[in-house]
Amino acid sequence: MTLELSVDRSSPVPLYFQLSQQLEAAIEHGTLTPGSLLGNEIELAARLGLSRPTVRQAIQSLVDKGLLVRRRGVGTQVVHSQVKRPLELSSLYDDLEAAGQRPATRVLVNTVVSATAEIAAALGVTEGSDVHQVERLRLAHGEPMAYLCNYLPPALLDLDTAQLEATGLYRMMRAAGITLHSARQSIGARAATAAEAERLAEEAGAPLLTMQRVTFDDTGRAVEYGTHTYRPTRYSFEFQLLVRP
Repeated sequence: MTLELSVDRSSPVPLYFQLSQQLEAAIEHGTLTPGSLLGNEIELAARLGLSRPTVRQAIQSLVDKGLLVRRRGVGTQVVHSQVKRPLELSSLYDDLEAAGQRPATRVLVNTVVSATAEIAAALGVTEGSDVHQVERLRLAHGEPMAYLCNYLPPALLDLDTAQLEATGLYRMMRAAGITLHSARQSIGARAATAAEAERLAEEAGAPLLTMQRVTFDDTGRAVEYGTHTYRPTRYSFEFQLLVRP
């Protein structure tokens, strides 16, 4: 299939940016699927009447975003689209599946620990009491995307490791009859530690998105406290902002 690309020379938007935006949209909408090869820079430049440096700059901007990769002897290849997660009470597993990203999970920790002051305050339990701890590496198309650490009240549900690797935590909660109602969430960013970088296939000190969330059921009970880290090249949060009347 030939990709429809065009540039508007009368637009104040730089030509390289117009091209990169069209390529990014094609990746996001699935027109360019993971593994697809782009035409080489010379062919693209000739087709659009652009200079090679302009085309190179457009492609490099998407390489920097992690959407394209240059492979020696192969050419420029689509890696994946970035998941843009809406700010709503949904699970990463569901969001990845909805985006066609083929989620997979590796459970690295599934145990019972004593609640620290922070965990106890989040879940509304006594400090030092037992809570369930689950740590998972979430992948999409075989690549690490996020490291998820969750704490849950004891005896809330059966946290079977095989089930945790086969589906999402929120799906397991819903299947157990838990009605998720609301959450309190904060988003931030920081540099990756050496251990985090190794888990997520990043360089030590690379920027990571962070999220902390306390989720409540329809009775107001805290049912989950999560502290997660994400690769920003693969993941972003989307906000809808409204003006107060």
